[in-house]
Amino acid sequence: MEKPRIILLGAPGSGKGTRAVALCEVLGIPQIATGDLFRKNLKEMTEIGKIAKGYIDRGELVPDEVTAAMLKDRLAQPDAKNGFVLDGFPRSVKQAEILDKLLAESGEKITSVIYIKVDDEEIVSRLTGRMICSKCQAPYHVRDHKPAKDGVCDKCGGELIVRDDDKPETIRKRLKVFHDVTFPLVEFYSARGLLAEIKSETSARGINADMKDLSKKLGFIA
Repeated sequence: MEKPRIILLGAPGSGKGTRAVALCEVLGIPQIATGDLFRKNLKEMTEIGKIAKGYIDRGELVPDEVTAAMLKDRLAQPDAKNGFVLDGFPRSVKQAEILDKLLAESGEKITSVIYIKVDDEEIVSRLTGRMICSKCQAPYHVRDHKPAKDGVCDKCGGELIVRDDDKPETIRKRLKVFHDVTFPLVEFYSARGLLAEIKSETSARGINADMKDLSKKLGFIA
């Protein structure tokens, strides 16, 4: 069977991270998230981390090539030899082309791109309903996980707040960036015959069962 080298695409709030974890558990391969790579390299002050820090300290965007160098090091680690799930890279067609070149150096290529399709208004509804305790950070949601008393944490009695990232105007700005910059990847990979589109709803059997079914459909497991 083909080695799974998978990209997960989805807008903020689509449930991409949750599905990445489940998919990795089913296939026994690592989830590689660019946010985690940045934090690790900055914390350990690797050579690539020092270069990235220089751009960050100057208030500049870290070039795609620097992110790709972090990714290249990560993909060379033993746990990625049987495949991987990329979460957060590529975010643009330019980054996808950089990734193609990076993988080609070792004779590899992306085998599947999974796009989690969710309506924008559903995402806004999901994210704007989120609250978090100002003391213990326990999460709540006005629709799916209400506290016993409005505005008060069940666990510690702390005040429940809405983070700036979860305010409607912020979410809509993030969605616009996704549609302008990242969504073109859906067409980019669809043209290559690599795209598998799924919905964010989970079946009654659970997310791991859904990811197992998807993995069978894509030919990664029997």
